[in-house]
Amino acid sequence: MAQSENTSKKLSDLGLRLLSAVILGPLVLLITYYGGAPYALLVVVAAVLFLWEWLSITGTSQLSAPSVIGHGAMVAVVVLDYSGLPEAALAVVVLAALAAYAFSGFSRAGRWSAIGVLFSGLSAFALLAVREEGLLFTFFVLLVVWATDIFAYFTGRAIGGPKLWTRVSPKKTWSGAIGGLLLATVCGAGVAYAGEADSLWLWALLAAGLSIVSQGGDLMESAVKRRFSVKDSSRLIPGHGGIMDRIDGLVTAAIFAVLIGLISGGSLADPIAGLGLN
Repeated sequence: MAQSENTSKKLSDLGLRLLSAVILGPLVLLITYYGGAPYALLVVVAAVLFLWEWLSITGTSQLSAPSVIGHGAMVAVVVLDYSGLPEAALAVVVLAALAAYAFSGFSRAGRWSAIGVLFSGLSAFALLAVREEGLLFTFFVLLVVWATDIFAYFTGRAIGGPKLWTRVSPKKTWSGAIGGLLLATVCGAGVAYAGEADSLWLWALLAAGLSIVSQGGDLMESAVKRRFSVKDSSRLIPGHGGIMDRIDGLVTAAIFAVLIGLISGGSLADPIAGLGLN
């Protein structure tokens, strides 16, 4: 009887996941395709919700000064960057994180608040930079991250084997991580090939790097949730949990792409250009 109820619950959760994906997936892709102000608005909403969930998990009141400062900063970051002021946008992120820490009395909770503001703000900045590079690169990043998640899940279930990091994420396996990495690399190279991009080996190498980093982002979020004994970042998306649960790997991969671009010679106005993909 208990097994039957458990099976029914799993089927119900799967149904909710599929329904949410069918509704939200095409909408997000459409806005991403359109770009411009609608995409910037989408990034604002995502960044605000991401920070809201982070603060909820780490125990910061949503009515506190660090929360108000942080959420205001998310709006300012997107507005400034969209207006062509990336330096000012990054300055706001750093200053808001410091202010959140200071207004919390430099406490341990305040340190978590500051990290959340910094991470959320950099995520917003990176997502805007990725879309600014064009549709090919944007959908390349999206597909690599999604392929990593999907193939890691199915490869892990099919092959099983040693666990990746039991203390943080008991269900993840090395076979899943490697399977997600390999197939995401192939998919990323496929997107570049379909888009008639040059230097396919560079795209494939970047896809592998983004896949690894996105899995690291997922593990990082799992570690934070486990640290605070939380299962899902929220119940915002039926069957999926919260925004953090859905885009932790994506934003980490986007930040990584921007960072590598800057290190390779890109500017704050166009960091992805430093990757030399064109």
